Amino acid sequence: MKQKVTAVFDIGKTNKKFFLFDKNFKEVYREYSSFEEIKDEDGYPTENLAALQTWLKDIFDSILKSEEYTIKAINFSTYGASFVHLDENGEVLTPLYNYTKEIDSNLIDDFYKKYGPELEFTRITGSPKSGLLNSGMQLYWLKHTKPEIFKKIKYSLHLPQYLSYIFTGIPFSEYTSIGCHTSLWNYEIKDYHDWVYKEEIHKILPPIVSTETSVNMNYNGTRIKIGVGIHDSSSALLPYVRSIKKPFVLVSTGTWSIALNPFSAVPLSTKETTEGCINYMRINGKPVKSSRLFLGNEYKIQVQKMAAKFGVSKDYHKSVTFNYEAYSEIIKDFEYAFKWVSFSDKNMPSKTNYSYHSFEHAYHHLMIELVQLQVQSIQRISKTQDIDRLYVDGGFSDNDVYIKLLSHYLRGMKLRTTKASLGSALGAAIAISDSKLNSKFLKKNYSLKKHVPFIIK
Repeated sequence: MKQKVTAVFDIGKTNKKFFLFDKNFKEVYREYSSFEEIKDEDGYPTENLAALQTWLKDIFDSILKSEEYTIKAINFSTYGASFVHLDENGEVLTPLYNYTKEIDSNLIDDFYKKYGPELEFTRITGSPKSGLLNSGMQLYWLKHTKPEIFKKIKYSLHLPQYLSYIFTGIPFSEYTSIGCHTSLWNYEIKDYHDWVYKEEIHKILPPIVSTETSVNMNYNGTRIKIGVGIHDSSSALLPYVRSIKKPFVLVSTGTWSIALNPFSAVPLSTKETTEGCINYMRINGKPVKSSRLFLGNEYKIQVQKMAAKFGVSKDYHKSVTFNYEAYSEIIKDFEYAFKWVSFSDKNMPSKTNYSYHSFEHAYHHLMIELVQLQVQSIQRISKTQDIDRLYVDGGFSDNDVYIKLLSHYLRGMKLRTTKASLGSALGAAIAISDSKLNSKFLKKNYSLKKHVPFIIK
């Protein structure tokens, strides 16, 4: 008898993944791929959309013919800040413009002159000025620099919804893609921002539906429930929101460390906005107050410099565990020692300066400073609420020094780490299921681990 499964395409900028999950959300099959980037009309690298579409169809069709599995549902999780523009025949009009592509700063300045002031616009939309990383800015850029193409657009679909469209032929918009630093949404009135209507952008944005929406249809002779897709950060948050009833903060760590508070009931304040807070969006349209820190990137830069200075291997840092004596010595006469490359901070010196004889001591000092910045990032989005639960997933959940220090500096919070390697893919499967998650879900599926602060001697 064939096993009933939910299929998920989880599309990152580098790795393209396909998963099958059973009824208990256990992974039963996976397949990875990656494609060489192509170049847009300006020679800038971008996603090979045609290759991606072919891969999606080939994999899905082969699984449909499988003797092992019966696909009951399919959903899509992808990176955000990316639009696919379709003409009236459903044909793709432009390359999938890379959100790292730079555009004319004069155009951006013109936008904020029209629709600013910038700080208030950023506060209301939860989206700081960041070029095409605000996908709404791509629509403005297209309209004012490529008007002949813009006029041909019937629909502009966020990437998760485009993948759904490939299978259903039905265009949708949904909350998590609209709400991820796009500059499109006014979080105060819970509608598109005025500029979207004034520029008549709303005419090419399909109807908004709940992220849990699905289309039941016959696909190649098989009855399948097809989801509308979900933005990956919101998708990764979903299993936590569904299984934890009390308010919490999730810190998703990696190149970026993103602190997420899905329980904030008030809009961003001007102060929070100036401190770099932004919004993501839950599947029901509620804001997720967030604070980003380029922690993983900075960590990588600093440990490489330290490895060269102390003559150790570039991976030596991975073996360092928390040492209380080293911590005590450093904290006794503590002075800030690191000049950051990825960001600036009021406490950092004009150049990096420390005098340790061992890599371990220098490493502990580095982590004390980075974790203090992490603590500030967490408190920025949670200090106005009584939140005492903290979850950490991603790369730093295995870093013993990071976790011990975080637990120490946030002694009033119960710290848990999780191993969520399936992350956004699992969230996408849950989004279109009718299943309820209980409080044991994280323990069973995410290797939930409790941490207690170290004892101060």
